[in-house]
Amino acid sequence: MPVSVAVACANFALCKYWGKSDPDRNLPAVPSLSMTVDALRTRTNVELLEGQGEDRIVIDGRPATGEAARRVTVHLDRLGRIAGVRPRMAVTSDSTFAAAAGLASSASAFAALTAAAARAVGLDLGADALSDLARQASASAARSVHGGFVELPAAPSGTDFLAAHPVPVASGLELGMSILITSESPKSVGSRDGMTRTAATSPYHEAWVRQAPAELVSARAALASGDLGELGAVMERSALRMHASAMAADPGLLYWNAATVEAIHAVRRLREGGVEAYFTVDAGPNVKVLHRRVDSERVRAALGAVAGVLRIIEAGVGQGVEVA
Repeated sequence: MPVSVAVACANFALCKYWGKSDPDRNLPAVPSLSMTVDALRTRTNVELLEGQGEDRIVIDGRPATGEAARRVTVHLDRLGRIAGVRPRMAVTSDSTFAAAAGLASSASAFAALTAAAARAVGLDLGADALSDLARQASASAARSVHGGFVELPAAPSGTDFLAAHPVPVASGLELGMSILITSESPKSVGSRDGMTRTAATSPYHEAWVRQAPAELVSARAALASGDLGELGAVMERSALRMHASAMAADPGLLYWNAATVEAIHAVRRLREGGVEAYFTVDAGPNVKVLHRRVDSERVRAALGAVAGVLRIIEAGVGQGVEVA
C-alpha cells in the first residue's frame, strides 16, 4: 500500500508551557510562544496494513514498547475515530536528535505522526485541525505544525478545540538559535510527570500561571517591533520562573547540570561584551541561545569553550509540517 510521509521540525518555547488546565484533554494552563527550528527534524512514514492485529511501530530504528508505543497507538485511535476507519498501521519515525533529553522530541514527532497518519486514513485537514489533533498527543506538537514563531493560547478546562497559530515578526529580524548539548541522556522525570508534580506540590505554581499571559503579550509585541532585547529579557524570565516553580515542587525537579549553569553565565558575559544573546532552558539540561544570525560565529566561539558543552547545533527558523 502507499506510504504517507511527513516531516516536522522541533520548536522551543520562548515563553514556556508548563502546566495543564485539563490533563485529560491535554490543555495548557498558560499560553506559550515558540520558535520552530530547522536543524531538528522528525520524518515519519505511515503505511496501512491488511488484516487484523497490532500496529507496527518503530522509533529511531527500534520497535517501540511501553509508554512510547501506547502514546502512538492512542493517537492513531484518535485519528481513526475522526476518519471513521481504524486500519492497522506501520509507523516508522526517525529523528535527527535524541529523544526525552529536553530537545522537544515529542513536538516534532507527534506533529509528523498526525500529518502522516491523517493522510494515510484519508483525512484532508487544514492547519488548525492538524494543530488541534497534534496538541491532544503533545501540547508542544501543536506549535510544530507551523513554521516560524508560533503561539499556543491557554485554555480553560473542558475546551473542545485549541490550535496554535503563527505570530507576526518584524521584517529584517533575522534570528538564529545555538543549541548547546550538555547531555543526550533521557531525563529522569518526563515533562508530563514533572508538570503534574509541580502543579500539585509547588507553592510557586499559581504565581507562575498568573504571570504568564502578560509575559506572552510582551514577547508578541517585541517580535512585531523587532526588539530582540525585550524578547530576550522575556524569554529568560520565563525560563527561570518555570524552573523555579519546578525546583520548588516536592520532591524538587532539577533538570539542570553543571554545564547548564556555566552556559547561562557565559551568555550573560556575551551580552556584557556587546553581543545580543539570550538563553532559554526546557525541561532538560540543554541550553538554547537566541541571537542575531550575524552573531552566530561569535556566539559559537564563546559558548563552545564552556566546560561540559558536548557540541553545538546551529539552527535557523524552521518551516511547518510538510506532507509528501
